[in-house]
Amino acid sequence: MAASGRPATPALPADIEPAELPADAIEVGRIADAWGVKGWFRVLPHSADPQALFSTKRWYLQPSERGAKTFSGTVLLRVRESKDHSDSVVARADGVEDRAVAELLKGARVFVPRSAFPTAARDEFYWVDLLGLDVVNREGLALGRVKELLSTGPQTVLVIAYEEEGKPAERMIPFVAAYVDDVDLPARRITVDWQADY
Repeated sequence: MAASGRPATPALPADIEPAELPADAIEVGRIADAWGVKGWFRVLPHSADPQALFSTKRWYLQPSERGAKTFSGTVLLRVRESKDHSDSVVARADGVEDRAVAELLKGARVFVPRSAFPTAARDEFYWVDLLGLDVVNREGLALGRVKELLSTGPQTVLVIAYEEEGKPAERMIPFVAAYVDDVDLPARRITVDWQADY
């Protein structure tokens, strides 16, 4: 039987096993590239504070949505060590023993269970926990629902989606104590000192 002439696509080692993505999994970063020659790889976290990456040794990977795919589905990566490095995180894991294997992970999306996140300090919140919360003002007027958050440098801004005359609209409210009275995660509600016509 003749060879096809194309090199075989390298496969991930058996130590990196297929897995089910946990129901509470949150995407926290992306593997940028291999780092060094001993199997370390560099992760670009989605947050300026990558504590979720350090909070668990079990990372779940899915292939990049674009570009070449070196694996399919979800795989479990057992992280041996991870640490801050400049504006990224570098890590090494079981089964990733050299640069060639680390390069197979390039572009992979990194997920960790929300239940593994460190406990937030009083009056601190993970962005992911604020998405979808209803926003009301002090008078009880519904202002919309949190669609996303924007970091503007010195502060974070809540982007609130609502409807006006049957059309989708957005309003922005700075997520600072001067305007935010209360965040009630169990009730899924944020109370603000803000008016609908601001």
